[in-house]
Parts: sequence; structure tokens; C-alpha cells
Amino acid sequence: MTDALLTADAAGAPDPRRGRTADFEARVKKRNAAEKRFRFYGRLAIFVALAFLVTLLGRIVSQGYHAFTAYEVSLPVYIDPLRVDRANPMGANYDALIAEALLAKIGAPNDELGENLLAAQELVSTDLGFNLLDQIRKDPNLVGKTLTLKGPVKADAQLYLKHEIKRETAEGDRKISDQQMDWIDKLEKAGVITGGFNTRFFTASDSTEPEQAGVLGAIVGSALMLFVTALLAVPTGVLAAVYLEEFAPKNRWTDLIEVNINNLAAVPSIVYGLLGLALFINWMGVPRSSPLVGGLVLALMALPTVIIATRSALKAVPPSIREAALGVGASRTQTVFHHVLPLAVPGVMTGVILSLAHALGETAPLLMVGMVSFNPGIPESVTSAATVLPVQVFIWETASERAFHEKTAAAIMVLIGFMILMNLLAVIVRRKFERRW
Repeated sequence: MTDALLTADAAGAPDPRRGRTADFEARVKKRNAAEKRFRFYGRLAIFVALAFLVTLLGRIVSQGYHAFTAYEVSLPVYIDPLRVDRANPMGANYDALIAEALLAKIGAPNDELGENLLAAQELVSTDLGFNLLDQIRKDPNLVGKTLTLKGPVKADAQLYLKHEIKRETAEGDRKISDQQMDWIDKLEKAGVITGGFNTRFFTASDSTEPEQAGVLGAIVGSALMLFVTALLAVPTGVLAAVYLEEFAPKNRWTDLIEVNINNLAAVPSIVYGLLGLALFINWMGVPRSSPLVGGLVLALMALPTVIIATRSALKAVPPSIREAALGVGASRTQTVFHHVLPLAVPGVMTGVILSLAHALGETAPLLMVGMVSFNPGIPESVTSAATVLPVQVFIWETASERAFHEKTAAAIMVLIGFMILMNLLAVIVRRKFERRW
């Protein structure tokens, strides 16, 4: 009975395969194959993009993580009163005093030609000599006493300690000799040279000596420059977007302005650098290589992005909000600033933060306004000479010293960290204030 019913149902139901021709089957098969290929190409594109990203980040980390380790020497130095004048401490050779103390520590003689003395001086940073001079100038009574000095090891010696310079390399192809390597091994074994986290990298500014160089000056310069950029671009861009979207009449002039704003967002950044050089430096006399001129240039560059992002956020607010506010008697200005703009804040803030993050990574326009100059100090104001993180990366990468290259990668890691934080902040702001309609 059941078989008969199933046979009847099958006989009465239309067969989905009935009427299909061979050509139809071929087209369906071809379409399914095309969809499978498309999915495969999409997965392949994602895999290739991730592979390039992992390779890039892996290369940066593998080259730069050594910069976060530093080696220091702790050395007792006798301040010989026959060689250091209390009244005029500037005339003494403190580097020689430190080198002699180093030779005495490892039991090496101070030969007549002074070759050992020069070799020992190449193992410790000149920072120790300057620190010793500062201490004696502050307290001349230190002359005749023994002081324990602590300071960075020279860059080439640090590369050897980090196993980036190897003994297997021919002596003529490296800046550190076999004898100096033996001395370093003895000093490390004796505990005179110790390694640790490189706090100097975050507390010092740029220097001609790689072991003394840090990113603090560049970080402060970037912060001051972004402050100027935000102070100019954000209120100007938001107000311009509000006017164009909510108040400006829709005619060919506003259409022309909108087209030009979109075009300005696509202008190469170096063009803004040329504009800043001609307008702000040559004509207005703004100090070259200052966060002020850099912020002005980047504000011009970020302005179109802020306007476009703000207009998009305003368009996303439902028209019913405007109609309801106008319906209860609110003016056009009250409607926009009391109702529409507050609801558009998540999109506005997201666009602002992303535009500032993009400005933080710019290099080309800043090179045009002179921020490529060497600045060993920390900028005190927006008019002081300064450098920024992207330009600091450029300066170190073009340096001849090998030790600067690892600092280049480390500075890139710091820059990427700041950009990730800014993008994360944009996501948090959007999710916190986002309204779903």
C-alpha cells in the first residue's frame, strides 16, 4: 500500500529534471564552476595579503627586537688629581681615564703606542666621559676619589654581544677586532658588562652615537604636530561639512566645491609639502622644521578626509530626526546642532581619528618643510625645531652605522603601535556611541 502511494505521488509531482536539455545542464555546470573559482580566488587573495603582512611584520620584528636590549658597563674610575684640575675640569681627557680603568679591569697593558688605549675607548660610549665631567663640575671634591660610572657599551660591541657580529666573519670585514672581542667576553664574564631592557630608547632623543639614540624627541614632536593638526583640521572640517550638508543650497557651485574636496583627498601628499614650503615658510615665515609648520601642512592634507567623513556621518542620520525636531518648533540650527550632529558623532570621530592616524604616518610633506634635520633635543613648544617618528625612521635608515638599522625597525614598531592604538580608539568610539536605526 505504501509503495503504491509513493508511486502515485511520484507520478503526480513534476520532475525538476524534466525538460532539461544538455545545453542547460552545461550552463549550470559552468556557472557552478565559476562560483567555485571565484571563492577560491577570494581565499587565495586573502591568503596572499596575510602572507605579505606576516612577512613584513616578521621582518620588522626580527630586525628590531634587538634594539630593546642594551648592554651597559659598570666601571670604577679613579679621578687622578694630577690629570684633572679642580679649577678647570674641562681640560682633562676623561675618555682616556675610563679606557685606562677598563684596561686595568681586564689586566691588559697600556702600551707605549697607545693602541690598547684607543681599542678600549672604542668599547664604551662617550656618554660616560660626559657624565664624569658633569659630576666633577657639580662637585670638584670628587677629584682624588674613585667613582663607579655606569653607561652604554659602544654600538659595535653591543652588536657583538647580541650575536649580530660573529667571530667567523673576517676581521677586516668588521669594525671590532678579535682582541676587543676577547676583552668583551672577559668583561661580561666578570659582570662588568650586563644586559637589560633598553629604557634609553624611550627616554633619549636622537644622537650621532647609535647606543645613545632614542625616540623620545620624535614622539614629543609627533604629539605636538598632531595637536596642531587636530586643532585646525577638526573644527574647520566638521563645520564646513555641516554647512555643506545641512545649510548650503544645492546648486552647481556647491557641486563644484564637493567635487574639488573629493579631488583634494586624492592629491599626493608631497604636493601639500610643496604648498606648505611656499605658503607657510617662504611667505608667512613660519619656523622651518617645527611642529607648527608640520601641523599646518598635515591639517591641509587631513581637511578633505574630515569633511568627507563628517558628511557621510550626517547623511546616515535618518531624515525623521530632522522632521521631528522641526515639527516641534526647533529652528534649523537647533535641529542640526542639538539633534543631528550629536547622533553623527560616532562617524565623525571615527573619520577624525583615522585621518589623524594617517597624518601620523606621513613623511613626504614633512621632508619638504625641513623636518629631516638632526634634532638631538626634545621640542619644548610647537615652534621649536623637532622631528617626528616617520622622519626619524627615514634618518636612521639612511645612516651609515649598522646599529642604526635595528633602531629603524624598532622605531617602526613604535609607530605601528601608535597607529594600532589610534585605530582601536576609533573602533571603541564607534561602538560606544553607535546608534542603530
